[in-house]
Amino acid sequence: MSEFSLPASPVKSFFVEMLTRDISLDYAILDLLDNCVDGVQRTIRDPQMKSDVPYKGYRAKIEISEDSFVIEDNCGGIPWSLKDYAYRLGKPSGHTNPKGRKLVGIYGIGMKRAIFKIGENCEITTHAEDKSYRVVFSKEWMSDENEWNVPYYKVNRSKKRGTSVKVTRIRKVVSETFSRSEFISELSSHIQTHFAYIIQKGFSIQLNGKEITPRSINLIFSESKGSIQPFVYSTHHNGVDVFLAVGFSRPIPSADETDEAKENFAKEKYSSASAGWTVVCNDRAVLLYDKGPISGWGLSGVPQYHAQFNAISGIVMFSSEDPSLLPTTTTKRGIDVASSLYLHVRDKMMEGTQIFTQYTNQWKGEDLIEQSKREIKQTESVDIHTVRNRAEELSMRSVGGFLKGRQLKPTLPKPKKIETTARISFVRPKDEIRKVSEYLFGSAERHPKSVGEQCFQEILEEAGE
Repeated sequence: MSEFSLPASPVKSFFVEMLTRDISLDYAILDLLDNCVDGVQRTIRDPQMKSDVPYKGYRAKIEISEDSFVIEDNCGGIPWSLKDYAYRLGKPSGHTNPKGRKLVGIYGIGMKRAIFKIGENCEITTHAEDKSYRVVFSKEWMSDENEWNVPYYKVNRSKKRGTSVKVTRIRKVVSETFSRSEFISELSSHIQTHFAYIIQKGFSIQLNGKEITPRSINLIFSESKGSIQPFVYSTHHNGVDVFLAVGFSRPIPSADETDEAKENFAKEKYSSASAGWTVVCNDRAVLLYDKGPISGWGLSGVPQYHAQFNAISGIVMFSSEDPSLLPTTTTKRGIDVASSLYLHVRDKMMEGTQIFTQYTNQWKGEDLIEQSKREIKQTESVDIHTVRNRAEELSMRSVGGFLKGRQLKPTLPKPKKIETTARISFVRPKDEIRKVSEYLFGSAERHPKSVGEQCFQEILEEAGE
């Protein structure tokens, strides 16, 4: 054994200053919302988990100003038994999530990183089943490299089970950002999409006093075979449930509408904003409306995304009691493309995408587009929960491969052949045909077909072709 040693202890400033650079301000706030939802997961009972709205009655409220940031919830509080996990900068060895609960926290840095990102002083007050207490991360603590223990204080017990995180001494750049209405609007939009499925399951989120409404994906789904249906696939692999569906979220655009979409991205009717693939892990969106190689666009026979595909939307949902098995990054807002599970699931995503890109290619031309629009407009648009149930009712079939699963592969309608030509046929006396032939060609011996065609051509030119 060596007689000497060198310091290898962690440096607090790395966590306080450097680690926060890996995450944007809005995603840091979403991290705090993730903690609220994880709190619900730890709190609700098994029978409620099976409900369509297991989060009903739970809420989180966010208040943002130039001087402070507050998020408070009624999601069960942070149990005293989790103190060694909740407040340390990283997940201690041996810590495991409770069984039967689908959380997203893996590394034990989300809440602390978000706090350090926003400001220099934070008070966390929590009322859990086993204890009520307050933890303080002060500026002095953040700057003291030798002190790693964070102070806590007892507080009066409350019947309310929840947590309040209040950050003050807001960092200057963050304060400036908080003062902009555009940031609040963008944050609201992010919550609408990233937490759409949590909100649909009963969870309530308010931002500066305004209730957030979910923005989720609906797909056109007819129950009649040979009509518009999505491609649906599900599997269970090594502790992870996977469900995906891709199809049309609206009628396919005409060439004029495609051009207008390019000129005006924000116009919802033609916009590509809601097209592409969304990936959801344990009910929280980690990738939104992706139209690039991460979700398979432009790979292995799938065309690169183009505005003509604006009507194609897909969603893939990963669910596991062990969040480390989910294909997410440390920010929980990105895909780990090195995940073997995700790469195999992406193959199925691409298989589904091709079905609908081929459909749009088959229906080019104004007459065909209008025909397709009528078909789609007559078909119901349903949410992902209904898609899942309806696919089961239509008897998904088993499929093999690395990921054995079940799928519904639609037989989409094909364009009805539109005739662009018509036959003109009539009978006239031969002597009259010879007379017209002599008039047109200077010879009475031309074939009757040629005589008829020339008559039509001359009248067409006279009528103005």
